[in-house]
Amino acid sequence: MFKKWFGEKPAQPPKAPEIMGLYLGGSFELDELKLRLIVPQLTIENPASKHIIQAVGEAELDSGGKMLRFYTDDDAFLQVILDGGETESHITDVKLWYFYDTKTVGDEAQWQAQLNGGISQPVFDLDGTSFHRVWEAVGETSPPVAVTEKTYEEDGDTSSTDQFMMLYEREINADMTESLLVSGEEKVVGYNADRCVVYSTGFDIQPSDIKING
Repeated sequence: MFKKWFGEKPAQPPKAPEIMGLYLGGSFELDELKLRLIVPQLTIENPASKHIIQAVGEAELDSGGKMLRFYTDDDAFLQVILDGGETESHITDVKLWYFYDTKTVGDEAQWQAQLNGGISQPVFDLDGTSFHRVWEAVGETSPPVAVTEKTYEEDGDTSSTDQFMMLYEREINADMTESLLVSGEEKVVGYNADRCVVYSTGFDIQPSDIKING
């Protein structure tokens, strides 16, 4: 009866995950001097040191861990891997990724070709630069790792994307590697599957290199 008098309370949009002071709509800075020193050795060019978080992604991993992604206004995302819990003490890896290229997958045959050997290769050539596969299986083939990422937008919308990923690395020097992530992404829009392959390059970030601006 009271609901009829006062009306139902509007449903609140789901809250995006947060970690390390990073949250949807927030911002952070990276050590500008460190960026200047390492960028000449990387694939990316002119990365920003200041980032505004425009979306947040979350995915459960088969290992029992969790992957969080903080998508920024610089065509990048800060990825945080957690294992065994959801506090800062459970962080095992932090990387800053930049989108390099995206290719549309036109039909089912092309999609199956990507899943069966396009995404996962022993050595992946990215425009003349060779990266070696990191995630190796026990058998002769190493299929892409499948996750479903839930993405939270600033306007309250959420969406889900199935991703089939493979991680690669190349050694830059004794203390540093550059990573390549190749991901087949599939999102159902209406009754159709929207598919593409996304190529991103990234590098390790130490939590101490991140300054939270609020």
